[in-house]
Amino acid sequence: MSAVTTPTGLLIGGEWHQTADRLQVIDPATFTVLAEIGNASVADGLDAVRAAHDAFQTWSVTPPRQRAEVLRRAFEIMTAEIETCARIISLENGKAWRDAVGEATYAAEFFRWFSEEACRIAGDFRTAPGGDKTIVVDHRPMGVAYMITPWNFPAAMATRKLAPALAAGCTAVLKPAGETPLTALWIGDVLQRAGAPAGVVNIITTKQTGPVSEAILADERVATLSFTGSTYVGKMLLKQTAERVLPSSMELGGNAPFVVFEGTDVDAAIAGAMVAKMRNGGAACTAANRFYVHASLAEEFTTKLENAFANLKVGPGIEQDNDLGAMVSEKERDKIVELLQQAMGEGVVAKPASTVPSLGAFIAPTVVRDVQHGTTLTKNEIFGPVAPIITFEDEEDGIRMANDTEYGLISYVYTADPGTGIRMARRMESGMVAVNRGLASDPAAPFGGMKESGLGREGGFAGIHEFLETQYYAVDL
Repeated sequence: MSAVTTPTGLLIGGEWHQTADRLQVIDPATFTVLAEIGNASVADGLDAVRAAHDAFQTWSVTPPRQRAEVLRRAFEIMTAEIETCARIISLENGKAWRDAVGEATYAAEFFRWFSEEACRIAGDFRTAPGGDKTIVVDHRPMGVAYMITPWNFPAAMATRKLAPALAAGCTAVLKPAGETPLTALWIGDVLQRAGAPAGVVNIITTKQTGPVSEAILADERVATLSFTGSTYVGKMLLKQTAERVLPSSMELGGNAPFVVFEGTDVDAAIAGAMVAKMRNGGAACTAANRFYVHASLAEEFTTKLENAFANLKVGPGIEQDNDLGAMVSEKERDKIVELLQQAMGEGVVAKPASTVPSLGAFIAPTVVRDVQHGTTLTKNEIFGPVAPIITFEDEEDGIRMANDTEYGLISYVYTADPGTGIRMARRMESGMVAVNRGLASDPAAPFGGMKESGLGREGGFAGIHEFLETQYYAVDL
């Protein structure tokens, strides 16, 4: 694997288990096989649950400081080996080297942040208003957490779930996406080296996702589900968890508007747009999906965005001078092509910025003009380097169109001054708003959406509480 080694088995109970049946991991830039990994059966999945449940009995009562030190060591190992992590990410995901390094660094920060939060879980102690008792509020770890992560941020999505769960005192069974499992397996090895006891972290890879997940979620030893992925799959999982009234955290789809209001500094907006749209090649739930630009700025903004796209170098992400790597697979690349073809039938003008390599799941970054609100590119999450431009004349109309979606993960607002930006942000129907900047994600901030973009929050002070039960004691002192 190009001088990169990582475990390829199933991590269950502190041991790496090989399976007779193997799955291939493909480099989307070259279509070559990177590695062959384990293919977990339903029985393997339940073995992982058993191991996590057994480990929970001691991990849940391990002092917070000890749990924190495991996470801190994991942060230190990841930081020392950032380029190793980035190399694995880039090879199996296809993303550009700069994005891979950025993700690896971001992912490590979750270990640091939650190592600090492990010792700061606050309770409550007060006299009841009626004076008849003392109210004591405590928090306890839920138990075994089942985690399902997507392919687009294979390191960050894993650490954003594992770190708060372990900090809270929970144990985990993690199932990464089939396209990008090597990064998660490497992170499992990092946690082993950091001192996580056997069974605290278990990682299974499988092509039998449905049956394995169904069996795990039906197991009474599983206490909570944390899922990142599409809204469609999230809804199916919620139906399963409803059978057990299982607490669930859902980080689902997005359709982020990027709104450029009258009077905005266009050059600043372009700089932000390049981050908001092109981070991870546009394959992010937080990616700017729809660009609403005031009519007075539309031509300047569109032309400058086309020029910025034209300057991007497209090629294998592992080659460090490339700005845009491959999509994660031919299937994902073809989904974007199909959306563009549908849009072309609606009369838009699409301008691919450059040619792309003939081999690999590449797609040219594309600015699309003459897009009407309510058409294909504004209704669907593109998940790639395509930027549709929609113009508006009136502030109210721009806000209305931005909020006209069932999703509400993040919005981007560019205005002439921060005060106006905050006023506009308060009108956005999304869990996060980036004001005059192209990036909002931070381990210290609550990540999550409104409407059909999800339930719960990850990161920040709220993230650890997704893995804690609140318990109240009425005490007669």
